[in-house]
Amino acid sequence: MPVYLDHAATTPVLPEAIEAYTSALTRVGNPASIHSAGQDAKRLLEDAREQVAATLGCQGIEVVFTSGGTEAINAAVKGLYWARRKAGATRVLVPEGEHHATLDTVEWLAASEEAEVEWLPLDDRGFLRLDALEAALTREPASIALLTFLWANNEVGTIQPAQRIIALAAAAGVPVHLDAVSAYGHLPIDFAALRAATGSTGRAGLAALSVSAHKIGGPIGAGALVLSRDAVIVPLLHGGGQQRQVRSGTQDVAAAAAFAVAAAAAEADRAAESARLTVLRDRVIDGVRRLVPDAVLNGPEPPRAAPGEPGDARLATNAHFTFSGCEGDSLLFLLDAAGVEVSTGSACQAGIPEPSHVLRAMGRTEDEARGALRITLGRTSSEADVDAFLAALPAAYAQASKAGLATQESAFGLRA
Repeated sequence: MPVYLDHAATTPVLPEAIEAYTSALTRVGNPASIHSAGQDAKRLLEDAREQVAATLGCQGIEVVFTSGGTEAINAAVKGLYWARRKAGATRVLVPEGEHHATLDTVEWLAASEEAEVEWLPLDDRGFLRLDALEAALTREPASIALLTFLWANNEVGTIQPAQRIIALAAAAGVPVHLDAVSAYGHLPIDFAALRAATGSTGRAGLAALSVSAHKIGGPIGAGALVLSRDAVIVPLLHGGGQQRQVRSGTQDVAAAAAFAVAAAAAEADRAAESARLTVLRDRVIDGVRRLVPDAVLNGPEPPRAAPGEPGDARLATNAHFTFSGCEGDSLLFLLDAAGVEVSTGSACQAGIPEPSHVLRAMGRTEDEARGALRITLGRTSSEADVDAFLAALPAAYAQASKAGLATQESAFGLRA
């Protein structure tokens, strides 16, 4: 069996989530119907909604089920923008290095909906430059439609100081969408507490938060948008208005049931798994540095403290390196041939021969960004998996380096 170390792309579905999904599929009834079968389906759906809400620290009515993280992000960003544009607010604040679900959405708003996108810089570890954010918020705050940002970076694992960022936006009267897709299951998420701690009231501060089921052991094609009860958005989908008039369409009871089971399991195991995976992550980091001294760790340096202690600004699941003189894709294919599955970055961009926009935003050169490799851990990861990766790395790196050198020599006309 291959060693799977690409859990940030997707993680195996939990057996109990599969059981909940298949069981729900055998039941008949549209949850919007008023007969007995429909009401049975509705009870199952609403129980699932309450279970997911419990893992997110929000009320059940604030959970809007979606087809995944991408739809949740689109619904939040476009919906908040459209609602605020009516009052003349057209500026959208976005850090560089966001997931393409956000980048492509705001770029579409700029091209089609008169949005003025303001890109906020990152530092060399992937943190949002708070001085740049404060400057942007100070400049005509009434013209800002929203701030959207990624809590935990899906490529390099940097965890943003979300409370500080949201508090700054709330003080300026700006609504915030928080992309928690990569954070869910790994960081404690309490929507209500975060709103209270940041002074989010009415339409200012934390308004929306997006998550996805397949990142935590649920099914692909399921996600949720947590939308504050007092948030005002324009819906992305129109129709029956089944979910607070925010998302129309017959609701997927089976996906919601499976999502709820996975969410409950992930939250129950989160603290223990974070501590366990932190140890494995640091073994990966130490091993790579020992075997390839020139490899550069991207993102925050892990603290050398007890696993799971506060202060770790890197996801417990993430180790991201750049390897000088070779292509990340070459390393990926060579490791794959050796039975170890990793990635070069976001699965949404896999196969696209462009350097990581996240690394470029962090100040890496194009050549440096091309040598990226992301190793991400999950529930099924073990010490044996880490050992297998480290055993396969030296030969893969040596071969990829030779290929890189040959390419450079050919490019500069050093070979016939």
